[in-house]
Amino acid sequence: MGLPNSIVSADMFNWLAKYYSSLMSLLTAPFRAVWRLICRLLPERDFTIISGGDLVSYHQTSFWRFVKAVGTFALILWAAWSTYVFVYHRPLLQKRTRQLEEARTQHAQQMSDLSVFYKRYSELHKEMNSIDDQLINDKKLKKDAQEALLKRRVNTWAQIEMLGTRVGNMMLDADYTPEIVKLSELSVEWELTREENRQLREANKALEKSMVTVSDASVQIYERVSKLTKENLDSVNKNMGKIRGTLSNLGLSDRALAQQALVINNHIIGSAIPPLELDKDIDQKYKDLAEKVELWQGLSRALSMLPLGAPVKNPTITSKYGEREHPLEGKTLPHKGIDFAGAAGTPLLAVAPGKVIFVGEKNGYGRTVEVDHGLGFTTLYAHLSKFNVQRGDVIRAKDIVGFSGNSGRSTSSHLHYEIRYNDNPFNPYSFVKGDK
Repeated sequence: MGLPNSIVSADMFNWLAKYYSSLMSLLTAPFRAVWRLICRLLPERDFTIISGGDLVSYHQTSFWRFVKAVGTFALILWAAWSTYVFVYHRPLLQKRTRQLEEARTQHAQQMSDLSVFYKRYSELHKEMNSIDDQLINDKKLKKDAQEALLKRRVNTWAQIEMLGTRVGNMMLDADYTPEIVKLSELSVEWELTREENRQLREANKALEKSMVTVSDASVQIYERVSKLTKENLDSVNKNMGKIRGTLSNLGLSDRALAQQALVINNHIIGSAIPPLELDKDIDQKYKDLAEKVELWQGLSRALSMLPLGAPVKNPTITSKYGEREHPLEGKTLPHKGIDFAGAAGTPLLAVAPGKVIFVGEKNGYGRTVEVDHGLGFTTLYAHLSKFNVQRGDVIRAKDIVGFSGNSGRSTSSHLHYEIRYNDNPFNPYSFVKGDK
């Protein structure tokens, strides 16, 4: 009598469950032991932080701490490996790459040399066949011609042997450099040198032509500039002719006056003109021309700055510079300027550009204006009825500085006019007549 099927199935299930559970426990025991070790090393923990003024608590499980530790270790391992590869393998790779490029270059050179050798080898064999053909088939050859052909044959065969030896050496010795390559390099260098020499010769020819052209242009320019300089210098000297004696009495030469004028720098006269700097070995005629150009420029500027001309329109001189009988004192006294007739209110003109350095009353002069024109020259306007400028004004020639009057020690309306050099009055007559 058999057991019911349900009882058999239940016993089998219990048996499988019992032994399967024991088997799984056996297999997973090492993992569980490792995990228990990890839990002891990385136990669960709670910690609190302050976030936005509030206390926030966090809980970290052993699994989370284990994952975090494994990730950190993996990152460190990756960084160490990358550093090792970069420090050691990268230079090694670059070295191998350079070696490969050198090997490729050497191979290309050897193939090129081999091609040259083969070409020359073929030519020599053709020449050898031609010589043999003449020696065998040409019955009319004389003895001298036969000997010459034999010498050529020996020489050709020697060249063939030499090429064979070199090709063998090139194939067997990796460091072998065929003589033909060395000769080729020397030939290339020689060709390059010869080409450079040819180009230099052409450049020298072009330079010689340019120098001739420049020389011709230099002569023409020199002649034109010399002519213009002479014409302008003659014109300047003519304009200065009336005042040259006065300038000489003041101790001023043309050269000294020109040098002072060249360094003047203001918005009316213009910027200072720097001196010409020429090479000490240059032709003397250019140095002389440069001196004349500087003299012309300096004197031209000086003429535009000197107080030349009359300070009134239609001037009439009523009292000259020098000793005279004083109209108020009744005795002979020095007169330091020139008196110009003029009704009260007559406009008084600046004779040159300059800067007003005094406006006001002066003892004996009455209402007075003084203007500094540079180069040491100043002009003085006295006995004015009214001022038209202020101290510090920069004025141009023909600007009105004031109006004539009868202020100060004066008997009637007129202008007392002085020109001073370094604050010392001198006879201004030649300057008044030396109109610009």
